[in-house]
Amino acid sequence: MSQSDVWTIQRLLEWTTDYLTKQGSESARLEAEVLLSHSLNCKRIELYTNFETIPDDSKRSIFRNLVKRRATGEPVAYLTGHKEFFSLDFDVSPDVLIPRSETEQVVLEALDCLKQKQQDRVSVCDIGTGSGNIAIALAKNHQTVAITAVDLSPEALVIATKNAARNQVSDRITFVCSDLFLKLTPDSQFDIIVSNPPYVSDAEYEKLEKTVREFEPKSALLAGPDGTELIERLSNESLPFLKTEGEIFIEISPMIAEQSRKIFESSGTWKNVRLLRDFAAKQRILSAVKND
Repeated sequence: MSQSDVWTIQRLLEWTTDYLTKQGSESARLEAEVLLSHSLNCKRIELYTNFETIPDDSKRSIFRNLVKRRATGEPVAYLTGHKEFFSLDFDVSPDVLIPRSETEQVVLEALDCLKQKQQDRVSVCDIGTGSGNIAIALAKNHQTVAITAVDLSPEALVIATKNAARNQVSDRITFVCSDLFLKLTPDSQFDIIVSNPPYVSDAEYEKLEKTVREFEPKSALLAGPDGTELIERLSNESLPFLKTEGEIFIEISPMIAEQSRKIFESSGTWKNVRLLRDFAAKQRILSAVKND
């Protein structure tokens, strides 16, 4: 058997990196490592300490199938069933939007706001919780917060509930299946509301990358013709559920940042309306304080 016929870990990584690059991947090496370590049930760092190891046929078959699926555009997170967010591990599936790094800024802003609250117990409502990433990251990093996490999808809530248990914060998060606030009791009151709602317009949706448009849940992405439909609902429907001086943090697209700001400013029921930038300096978060 010649050296070129031996599929060591090193050769598998090199071949797959080249293959995925030709398929248009911008992070082919990373994807190759993630998929191979998942197939071998090992940590990525272990690949480098075992470059000359030859995985058995069954493991190579699993890896080959994952690579083929990735080449069609299927997201790596769905292939492995996991995604890291705020240094925490989350189960994901096509029932939930894949957590993204820009959403971590929502968590940071909310945590800063929570730290300023001079009270023993603070309450947060997470609208459109999906995998539960925002709610769980907040609970994990603020020990006195109680969170109500809402989503319209029962399937998403199953995953979010599992993620809360995985990250040991189930005792401080209540999950509710609801269209925004409809199923919450009228006396529910929160210090902060956070949300990563659908904010993609019809026209923008058609231009999304294939890996997003064809695999991630449409209901978690598409807002409607303008992209601001859910933003407008949050502007109107959040107020009865916020305490005095309560604050809202909403992830938005930079494309609708100014429209979103105008929605909140023109209502006359919000003050201190701000557009906050993400790590890439893009207007990514809208924050506002209830105007009592």
